[in-house]
Amino acid sequence: MAFLVSMVVNRMVNKSEYEPRVSILIAAHNEEEHIQKTIENKLSLQYSDQNLEIIVISDGSDDNTDSIVEEYESRGVKLLKQYPRSGKTAALNMAVPITHGEIIVFSDANSLYESDAIKVLVQNFSDPTVGYVTGKMIYVNSGDSPIGDGCTAYMKYENVLRRIETRLGSVVGVDGGIDAVRKNLYETMNPDQLPDFVLPLHVVERGYRVVYEPQAVLREHTLKDSGDEYKMRVRVSLRALWALSDMRSLLSFKKHRLFAWQLWSHKVLRYMSFVFLIGAYLSNLFLWGENVFYKLFFVVQNTVLFSAVMYPSIEKKGYKLRVLNLMRYFVVINLASAYAFLKFIFRQKQVTWTPRKG
Repeated sequence: MAFLVSMVVNRMVNKSEYEPRVSILIAAHNEEEHIQKTIENKLSLQYSDQNLEIIVISDGSDDNTDSIVEEYESRGVKLLKQYPRSGKTAALNMAVPITHGEIIVFSDANSLYESDAIKVLVQNFSDPTVGYVTGKMIYVNSGDSPIGDGCTAYMKYENVLRRIETRLGSVVGVDGGIDAVRKNLYETMNPDQLPDFVLPLHVVERGYRVVYEPQAVLREHTLKDSGDEYKMRVRVSLRALWALSDMRSLLSFKKHRLFAWQLWSHKVLRYMSFVFLIGAYLSNLFLWGENVFYKLFFVVQNTVLFSAVMYPSIEKKGYKLRVLNLMRYFVVINLASAYAFLKFIFRQKQVTWTPRKG
């Protein structure tokens, strides 16, 4: 549906050569394994050194993260320490006021950019209607893990949606590892709020566009274990539900029309998909004897569930089937959404996060 609407509504981004001062913020907690490679990556970007500021915010790290970052202070990298550990959002709130850039770029501690990523990302800001830009996440499944296949397929789907939504006006989902915002549009957020969801919504609320730049490429390794992916999805889903609650004014069709429709269809209904899946399963169970269609569909549903449960055992025997990988991933992310919704109903929040283990 979004694709069909985008054939009529096609808002181009008027990009041109543009090189403002940029501040890259990297929030890190116990990232001694990745932080050196990430800093080296940022220092090697194709962007003027005079216009590039790199700040690492160590969120209560008690490993060697801080000492590794301090080795780069002579090359202009700044280290901020946040104690006690308070989470990524609090870290960004602390860092943004002391930045010198017109544009703030948010990077994860394990995010590796293509050399021209910042250059092509900020060109979008030459269009005065643009307030926030997100790049293209590419997952690298180096271990050829089943859950990694699911991550990769999911991200490809998201990137297609973001292309379409940019043509409509604004995207409703971004990648926290390669995002940029005009500094004057940054708003201090509550520590429990998801910055790469709430902040873009604030930008839209203020009348600016949030757009996708497919040429600004970020590569990250996928998670290797379904348990790690499940925990990450629970955290992201829970914080997204709270973000939707905090920013519920944007869900009003009277005020926002097109963007409200995007938000409902892309986010609300996605996080609530488990409700429809349960409803479809129970309906097919009760309608088993009514029609052969219901029998066939019920068999398909049970095949997906059975495959998700049994695939780890099948894989151990040496059989790797991509279709079964995707079935398992589908079940994992919907179970995560269901559990996150229960936590949301019971008013639970999550402020701190555990670094990805990809």
